Amino acid sequence: MHWRKSSHSADADCVEVALAQVVRIRDTKDRPGGTLEISTRSWDAFLQLTATTPR
Repeated sequence: MHWRKSSHSADADCVEVALAQVVRIRDTKDRPGGTLEISTRSWDAFLQLTATTPR
């Protein structure tokens, strides 16, 4: 499994994502603490929402 971190992350205070048939998300400060698993459909909807939401 390949974990990816945002290119905007300057330190370890962020989340990592592993993309596969199920998207896995974990906290970089607590990697052994478990992962959140969501469907790729939910992940795509999240990305669409964040791309269209003003910062």
